Amino acid sequence: MTENQAKYWLDKIRQLPLKKNIRIMNVCGGHERSISMAGLRNALPDNIELIPGPGCPVCICPEEDIHQAMQIALNENVILVTFGDMLRVPVNGAKKDPRSLEQAKAQGADIRPISSPTEAVKIARGSPDKSVVFFAAGFETTSSPVAAMLAEGVPDNLTVLLSGRLTWPAVAMLLESDLDSEFDSDPAGFDCLIAPGHVSTVMGSDEWKFVVEKYHRPLAVAGFTAESLLAAFYSVLRQHLEGHIFLDNCYPQLVSKKGNSIAQKHLYDVFDVVDANWRGIGTIPNSGYAINEKYAEKDARFKYPQYRDSARKRVGEMPPGCDCAKVVLGKIYPDQCRLYGKVCTPKLPIGPCMVSNEGACRIWWSSGIREPLGDILLNEINS
Repeated sequence: MTENQAKYWLDKIRQLPLKKNIRIMNVCGGHERSISMAGLRNALPDNIELIPGPGCPVCICPEEDIHQAMQIALNENVILVTFGDMLRVPVNGAKKDPRSLEQAKAQGADIRPISSPTEAVKIARGSPDKSVVFFAAGFETTSSPVAAMLAEGVPDNLTVLLSGRLTWPAVAMLLESDLDSEFDSDPAGFDCLIAPGHVSTVMGSDEWKFVVEKYHRPLAVAGFTAESLLAAFYSVLRQHLEGHIFLDNCYPQLVSKKGNSIAQKHLYDVFDVVDANWRGIGTIPNSGYAINEKYAEKDARFKYPQYRDSARKRVGEMPPGCDCAKVVLGKIYPDQCRLYGKVCTPKLPIGPCMVSNEGACRIWWSSGIREPLGDILLNEINS
């Protein structure tokens, strides 16, 4: 792909006879990062809205799972390893108590960031006399290598605290819900969908057929370059205008119809699909992974059941005043959050969407949007 091809697709979009606002949701946090860093919102016609969706696993990881990981690390003689983004995600608790894995580490817990399951195995093998707990949060893209790790065999001293989620049920929930929308009377809040590139490499583009067949929404799978994203935008916009709805794959380099059969086999063999909680959103049916009975001895939830605490105040909720759940659901933009840029910044994040580089708030901040929308409007009125 070249810069000329990006211009080609942008010109094609500008030539479309768009007579009303059309809302395109991008599910993937990686897509949102590419959109924001490339300035695509400013390049597109004003009547095209690009809405960030529920594609940040750190943002929706249940608060109680993080709390459980913290308590295991603080109270047991273990090494707890997790993906780096999880360290700074805040949980609800008393001011005197640590409120993140990073703060628990500062209090003496042995917590280490890793970037892949192979690092967890390496740490376990390097510390055979100590228990190692791998707190593994993520969507299908991350969950499949965790499943492969367990299927291939791990050291006796390694267990997994799994917080895996499936992406498509959240989109189905949005399409089914009667939640109020900030954008329109349409409960889903979007007209067209850009399916996640990374998840689709594992699960295949056909997993998203339900959006087209059941809900009749234009859909395209996109990669992470401006060219691929613009091609996908053009596809769904044209589908919307012409009424010819289909599933378009604009990332054929890596995405096939059926996906990665080996990765899927590991997921099906090692995990069960269960109803699961999404932070601030609630339980979504068939949206979570749980380690199945065959690998139960590697499940940290069974090894350390005493640290499940469902009685804490505000358990499972976002922090007070935080609107991350609305951002994740595409109901508001990041800078419409009541805390954005005021008390919630990447240096001192209040909500999980400001922590991860896949979180919409963090992405918008990194792209230069530093003021809440309300403050910006007020400044314009007063000037």
